[in-house]
Amino acid sequence: MTHAVAIAHPNVAFAKYWGKRARPGNFPAVPSLSVTLAGLSTRTSVTFDGSLATDEITLGGAPASAADRERVTLVLDRVRRASRETRRARVESHNDFPTASGLASSASGYAALALAASAAAKLEASDEVLSDLARRGSASAARSIFGGWVELLAGAEAGDEEDVLGARQVAPEDQLDALVLVCVVTDAKKDASSRDGMAQSARISPYWDAWLASAPKNFAEMKAALAARDLRRVGELGEASALAMHALAMSAGVIYMRGMTIELMSRVRALRADGAAAYATSDAGPHVKVLVSSADALAVRAVLEAIPGVLRVIEARPGPAARIVEGSAAGGTSQKSTEVS
Repeated sequence: MTHAVAIAHPNVAFAKYWGKRARPGNFPAVPSLSVTLAGLSTRTSVTFDGSLATDEITLGGAPASAADRERVTLVLDRVRRASRETRRARVESHNDFPTASGLASSASGYAALALAASAAAKLEASDEVLSDLARRGSASAARSIFGGWVELLAGAEAGDEEDVLGARQVAPEDQLDALVLVCVVTDAKKDASSRDGMAQSARISPYWDAWLASAPKNFAEMKAALAARDLRRVGELGEASALAMHALAMSAGVIYMRGMTIELMSRVRALRADGAAAYATSDAGPHVKVLVSSADALAVRAVLEAIPGVLRVIEARPGPAARIVEGSAAGGTSQKSTEVS
């Protein structure tokens, strides 16, 4: 047997990724800009074992669903082909935060899987290749390979399925004097997966073409604001991107927001009117994440925690890259480039 354990963190995109290119290979239709979050994590163990007749995949203590199994096996098969590993794998993955509820568990999950599987197979891969590998399972996972502020560009409209597209870090963890308050409003899974919601948005929404035109502009402006360390502008653009994404989804009949989502967003705007540097965003789920200056974080958190319906508020500072904690290359990733196909 060969074995490795990786830890990865979810990320929150302020310039949202929503939608895929109409081509095979899981390529995003628009660019995105995110920050990796310390304070939430996925721990994934991969063991290649010659005694196994098939891959054994356990997520959160339960056997993986058919859909999850297919996506995990896709990543494992790519690692096996690149490393000439022939054995089946035992995969065990656990999150310390709610799964499949809009907190980017797929991002941290597939980033940890890509890293652990590569290490267990003794496959030396650059961060770009690991990021591309993680993207095959979940596009947002490409960003969770890295720490700090990370971009993932849109995929080309046409091309080969094996085209490489990885994310890259564009700013360190301390680029902004800010942190993220994650307001958890339910532990339940969401009704529609992000993948299904994206597909339905592209197929049905009358706003799809407008989103394809506006999202890259939002991304470019946000990247410039981040480089200038302009927290206010990053936050404003982040709110605009989130609202546009949810409007797109809702126009296709996909509703992730709940009453608590709207209440929290309104409360954050009221706090900002009173002088706090706080900006709300929400992904494909009901939870709200608040980008807030370090100076205002304590006061803002106290207000948010006191709102009825908020289960808990997790303080998440910009966090580190995915890393190996047991097995080959424990403590980091290799920088040697290897093509994974």
